[in-house]
Amino acid sequence: MEFFIDTGMIDEIENAAKWGFVDGVTTNPSLIAKTGRSQADVINDICKIIDGPISAEVIATDREGMIKEGAELAKIHDNVVIKLPLTEDGISACKWFSDNNIKTNVTLCFSSNQALLAARNGATYISPFIGRLDDIGADGVELIREIRHMYDNYGFDTKILAASIRHADHVKKCSLVGADVGTMPYKVIESLFRHPLTDKGLAQFLADHSKANS
Repeated sequence: MEFFIDTGMIDEIENAAKWGFVDGVTTNPSLIAKTGRSQADVINDICKIIDGPISAEVIATDREGMIKEGAELAKIHDNVVIKLPLTEDGISACKWFSDNNIKTNVTLCFSSNQALLAARNGATYISPFIGRLDDIGADGVELIREIRHMYDNYGFDTKILAASIRHADHVKKCSLVGADVGTMPYKVIESLFRHPLTDKGLAQFLADHSKANS
């Protein structure tokens, strides 16, 4: 499973890049707003740090507006992926971008039927929001499993990008059911390093080393 970091904060991306396993970045209007900067400036800076897919989301809600805005975003860098909402206009715009060899990330997916439509129109990535499904009592990871089975049935190339990941257990479960990518906040990636037995074991090793060399 590939790792994307879900943020617009340059310092978080720079720190995550040092770990060596972060493959890409996803952003959205809310994350960009937190930076207090323009989307184009933030995306341009991210592309200097991470040599991988960088999702930039359109603000327009109509097909023509999405196409116009997305085409401009795609000019920033070859790694830019145009993020589109899973609406009728978004899916229609997805087809246009696919036909013009521009990568897309169809977001706000909450059902396997929606994921099927995105794949049919050539989406590069589909982003099921598992945490938000869990919030309403549904099973977000089960949706990942359904989409994986569906895509494998028909040989779709669309990658399943598990989004709205809230904690380390989400990461584990998404990897077990076959998500191609997991995108998550900095704090969630950081939490994957942690285990109390690792800390305890390291403390013991250091204590024993200190005694042996005292």
